[in-house]
Amino acid sequence: MKKIYYTAIPIVLAIQTQAQNITLDNLEAAFLQKNYALIANKFNVDRIDAEIIQEKLWQNPTLSISEVNLWKTYHVEEQPYLFGKYGKNQQISVELEQLIETAGKRKKRVAIKELEKNSALFEYEELLRELKKELRQTYFSLARIQSEKKELQNSVDLFEQMMTQYQRQADLKNVPKADFYRLQTELIGLQKDQIELENQEIEYINKLRLLTQNSDLNVNEIDFSRFNSHSKSIPFNAKQLAKEQNIALKKQENEINLAEKQLILEKAQRTPDLTFQMNYDRGGNIMRDFVGVGVSIDLPIFNTNKGNIKASEIVLNQQQITKNALHSELDISIDRLQNQINQLDKALIQWKKLNNQEQLTMIDNYKKHLQNKQITLLEFIDFTQAYRESQKAYLDLLENYQNTFEELNYIVGQDL
Repeated sequence: MKKIYYTAIPIVLAIQTQAQNITLDNLEAAFLQKNYALIANKFNVDRIDAEIIQEKLWQNPTLSISEVNLWKTYHVEEQPYLFGKYGKNQQISVELEQLIETAGKRKKRVAIKELEKNSALFEYEELLRELKKELRQTYFSLARIQSEKKELQNSVDLFEQMMTQYQRQADLKNVPKADFYRLQTELIGLQKDQIELENQEIEYINKLRLLTQNSDLNVNEIDFSRFNSHSKSIPFNAKQLAKEQNIALKKQENEINLAEKQLILEKAQRTPDLTFQMNYDRGGNIMRDFVGVGVSIDLPIFNTNKGNIKASEIVLNQQQITKNALHSELDISIDRLQNQINQLDKALIQWKKLNNQEQLTMIDNYKKHLQNKQITLLEFIDFTQAYRESQKAYLDLLENYQNTFEELNYIVGQDL
């Protein structure tokens, strides 16, 4: 039986030859400048700035003109003209009212709006970090797909070449036809995996295009060198940093301040406001021109705003409890993520120790053994499958490590 010779195609991580000049930092810069969700959310801050301006304004005075008779009254005392030839026999009443808010209600509403502005800023920052985390995790997932595609393409090239050789030898009856069909089945499985990876790549590159608003972004232009780095250091005071920087915690503390200010405002609502009045009445009583002033006030007899005060106290208690829960959740999440990162890092280091040049040598040896008929085709296929699974497991570990580290960055509130 004749030997089958085929060119060795190494199943290793291929080196990209196409120029790559778009780094992760470039993607983040484009995202910060062009992302529509961020731009739209930032308008909330401008909107509240406008509302603060409005809250600082006094209530407009009210001018009332009444008791104007539509026809002349001849049986009353004639009066001087109001203007021109009009007003000699007409009565008119004019009243000017101005509401004066007491207990500093207007300033208290402005203080609440200032805190609402802080909430809008925290929401913007939270959205920024969340989308930034999504962009980075998409980048790392896309990097994993690119490495996996290269591994898979090497296997496809190898088995396509082997199929050509085996088909020719099977036609010459030098090898069983079953070996050719076995290779064909393996190749079809590899091509199916390629299609699945292509679909994943399309999904992730479209997500990057949406986040950066760059519809022309091409995966071959992206530099994925950041994907391979691990063993990153985690500060020993990560929990303390999170308590100072975590966006959700900052937002919750602001909600407590907001609830406190709302309670103060509701208590101030118990104090009735004053309405000052100035009246002018022409020809309406025994005085020809009556000018007077007055004041009106609501009497807080039945409604002292007890319900709204009680509701505000309940909201304040709820916000304080929520803050305590966030503290506990934050500590647990940081412990969990740190443990996951340490375990993943150990697994990556261990994998590198076991999967080194020795394994690449084993691949070459298996090819020679197959060529010399020292192993069967099935044994060779089993080994290549095991090798691909090992490479895929490493890439999955690396992707999981990078994405978990980004989760930790997000929770702490800064890049570690």
